[in-house]
Amino acid sequence: MNHKHESPIGALGARWGLYSEAAFRNGLDAILEGTFGVQVLNVVEYDDAGEVFGCPEQIELDLIIRKGDLILCEIKSSVSKPDLYTFLRKVEFYEKRHQRQATRKMVISPMVHPSAQPIGPRLGIEVNSTPAKVIIRTSVVDWIG
Repeated sequence: MNHKHESPIGALGARWGLYSEAAFRNGLDAILEGTFGVQVLNVVEYDDAGEVFGCPEQIELDLIIRKGDLILCEIKSSVSKPDLYTFLRKVEFYEKRHQRQATRKMVISPMVHPSAQPIGPRLGIEVNSTPAKVIIRTSVVDWIG
């Protein structure tokens, strides 16, 4: 019985993740471009050499460009430790291909696994998420990402 419902629930969660990422990206675009004249781009390129994933694959990155600054972003519904290493390889791929260094590397996610938290700063990646602990009626609940 559980198996019968796991697949549709997982598909719904995956779809929610994709839609929420797109909604956040669209909001970011509307605020930054519409108000501050900052360029926000969603770049999709093909990695023929397989530098990022070990085989040829499509690579997606969000770029924010302002007066010569280049911010490379990853917007995800959840982030694990491997996701941060993958993002770093995407950044390196983009920098190499376009001969341009990122001013900032940033991950934005409501759920970051606790094991990923210390990895971001070591890799030079800013991790933007929810607080690690939430206080509810004098009890502390750990956020599990």
